[in-house]
Amino acid sequence: MRTAFHDRLDKLTCQLAAMCGMVAVAMEKATRALLEADLGLAEEVIKADTEIDALRLHSEEAAYALLALQAPVAGDLRSIVTHIHVSEKVERMGDLARHVAEQARRRYPEPAIPAQTRDRFAEMGRLAVVAARQVQQLIATPGRTGYAELNEADDLIDALEQNLLASLSRQDWQHGVRAGIDVALLARFYERFADQAVSVARRLDYAATGTLPGAHG
Repeated sequence: MRTAFHDRLDKLTCQLAAMCGMVAVAMEKATRALLEADLGLAEEVIKADTEIDALRLHSEEAAYALLALQAPVAGDLRSIVTHIHVSEKVERMGDLARHVAEQARRRYPEPAIPAQTRDRFAEMGRLAVVAARQVQQLIATPGRTGYAELNEADDLIDALEQNLLASLSRQDWQHGVRAGIDVALLARFYERFADQAVSVARRLDYAATGTLPGAHG
């Protein structure tokens, strides 16, 4: 029974890691769609999000089935609870990537962001994808901790968001209210994406150590 339990837990871990990989791809494509006003890429991200949602549901069902299979304690129980938490957070990351793609689609064929903000959004997108890939590796390597590293990446995205928001109130902002709202929303999507990644890393550290690090997420 214990062997079957751990085999199923290992399978669930692999599924969650794959799901996080899909989210990383989604954010990479969504950022390209945003920067290049690429409708095709935006549509790909929006369509793929339904598969991420389905995987989240499947992961949760599998985790609850493990709880019913055997009354786990200590580390096994932490692992299952963590898997349930992680599946919800990773699915939310997918939603945020979809929101970026939807904004690119909404403004097509025009760019959704002013040219002067492009470099900052490109960097936010790069950092977000790196964070998702780091989370994927943490999921795939049970026992490894990574909260502190992800928290540092989150701080960089937070700083970029604040920089973008500050630019909206400067006198040299010449792109109007609608563009300002678009920039604020998009910056928020990236910031929340990184926050979710940090929350996942925090829970994975908890599964590994039995202690929740920090107070973020």
